[in-house]
Amino acid sequence: MDQDIQQSLEKLQIILGVTFTDVTNLLTAVTHRSYLNEHREATWDHNERVEFLGDAVLELVVTDHLFNKYPEKPEGELTAVRAALVNTISLANASEKLGVNDYLLMSKGEAKDTGRARQYILANVFEACIGAIYLDQGYGAAQKFIADRLFIKTDEIVQKRLWQDPKSSFQELAQENASVTPTYKTIGQEGPDHDRVFTVGVYLKNDLVAEGKGRSKQEAEQQAAEQAAEAKGWIEKK
Repeated sequence: MDQDIQQSLEKLQIILGVTFTDVTNLLTAVTHRSYLNEHREATWDHNERVEFLGDAVLELVVTDHLFNKYPEKPEGELTAVRAALVNTISLANASEKLGVNDYLLMSKGEAKDTGRARQYILANVFEACIGAIYLDQGYGAAQKFIADRLFIKTDEIVQKRLWQDPKSSFQELAQENASVTPTYKTIGQEGPDHDRVFTVGVYLKNDLVAEGKGRSKQEAEQQAAEQAAEAKGWIEKK
């Protein structure tokens, strides 16, 4: 392990608030598979196995938290709230807040990725860090790490019904505010079969409220619903 990596790991431990007994656990957590392809001299593993472990620990910790916090909520709603709390965007945001992005080890090509691709990497690294903490420090330390970074979002998710997908949420809002059930129509599609982009419009009666784009019609509908709720002023713009 060279000196630059060693210094980075020392800084990252301060950021995470965890002093590792075996710092190789943390090194593994921040190493993307692509880095090892360019650095054959590396003697440690990439983070996919420890991410798998972290994902399981994360699910248990969040499930336990929600089960005890909301004793009146049914299983289906708890599942939806949990999904909103630990989805890719939520975990990527938690990684970004921590500044983990600056300590990732990846190939030069992967380092250039932005947008959705980078979100996946950041979310995966967050889970890998959980797995590394669990391996090195045990369940209690992993639980504290998760609680400090994610539990604060729980009340907002429940109060603003962010656990609902945009289509379900917009349907409820439309019925409540306009006594209308939204309908969706495919307006257009472009690109080759393997890389098609759909444009879908969402309508209240015959009025086009908003459009959405996506790699599938379902994805485009979800985006259209989210845009429509904002356009109608029924939710705050992000």
